[in-house]
Amino acid sequence: MKDVLGGICAPKGFKASGVHCGIRKNKSKRDLALIVSDVKGAAAAVYTTNKVKGAPIAVTRSNIADGYAQAVICNSGNANTCNADGELKAARMCELAAEYTGVNAKDVIVASTGVIGQILPIEPIESGMSALVKGLSYDGSDNAAEAIMTTDTVKKEFAVEFVLGGKVCRIGAIAKGSGMIHPNMATLLCFLTTDAAVLPEVLHSALYDVIQDTLNMVSIDGDTSTNDMVSVIANGTAGNAVIEKTEGEDYNAFCDALKYVMTKVSRAIAKDGEGATRLMECKVYGAKDKASAKIIAKSVICSSLLKAAIFAADANWGRILCAIGYAEAEFDITKIDVDLASSKGVIAVCRNGNGVEFSEEKAKEILLEDEIQILVNCNDGDAEALAWGCDLTYDYVKINADYRT
Repeated sequence: MKDVLGGICAPKGFKASGVHCGIRKNKSKRDLALIVSDVKGAAAAVYTTNKVKGAPIAVTRSNIADGYAQAVICNSGNANTCNADGELKAARMCELAAEYTGVNAKDVIVASTGVIGQILPIEPIESGMSALVKGLSYDGSDNAAEAIMTTDTVKKEFAVEFVLGGKVCRIGAIAKGSGMIHPNMATLLCFLTTDAAVLPEVLHSALYDVIQDTLNMVSIDGDTSTNDMVSVIANGTAGNAVIEKTEGEDYNAFCDALKYVMTKVSRAIAKDGEGATRLMECKVYGAKDKASAKIIAKSVICSSLLKAAIFAADANWGRILCAIGYAEAEFDITKIDVDLASSKGVIAVCRNGNGVEFSEEKAKEILLEDEIQILVNCNDGDAEALAWGCDLTYDYVKINADYRT
């Protein structure tokens, strides 16, 4: 397994494009993306658990109910959520993709991201389709990745190469996510492509399982969005024997590659949290069971008080113990050890649930790095889990105070 360039166009048979069509007032920002597979492929998606859902989710659910898709269309700048005509607009986006590319409108995944509660103008999308389709390219992942960004400061684009049954396969991803992110599957948009051959039901199982240990372990601000969607199209052009069961060597290899890519996406989203200056990674190990490890890790990275302390590079480890203490998990607090780590080293701050003497100067040096690890040893088993978040800064409030205006 190795990293490769090309994002969603790294797998065989995928083109992508991104243009500015006019949904955003800023003409320098692309706001409409398109991904098209040369052939129809197996498709799967996982959606937000928020009871208020964006209109595109309903349309996508319907379109890929048969387990297949060939294209993805997505706009940024407007979430198309809480609008009476939302589903009509989302369906129209699928029709436009079909009209300009020749794919079936029912084989299109549609998504939107941006401000909630504002009517989505369809006219800019209609007028932008010609340029969007003209721009389709086997090297177009970068433009598509830019077009789905909202408050993101960096593009999130990854790809990995691996082998299934002697055939070289690839998985590519683009994602957006910076704010309104909390573990509840999965507060962002992420589009995956692969040239591996996988049955739809097996693809969905792999996607769902991998998300539990990746995107569902990310939190920026405790808000679960209305439009979250992760989708994948597997067009089978790599020529591997079709993965037909949720077991076996090929299935495991596919899941490993998918988890590798989604871990990169998860870390990138956490690091690019709105206003963030530091990535927080909490590793819980020595836990009684996996469920407890995950609950503890998420509780730690969701603590607003701890996030504020990390912003100040303050080794206020008591906030870590506090967050562990209110986690609904099985553990013995008198066995808990906590270390803080970064590229500058590791420092012990807690043993057996109690504080230990440590150098505040050394701790400050460690916490001034842009990637911080919080290591929690439960000393009670062999289960472990990772969760990712970011610090809480003044800029987070500034960004969200005037987000709409």
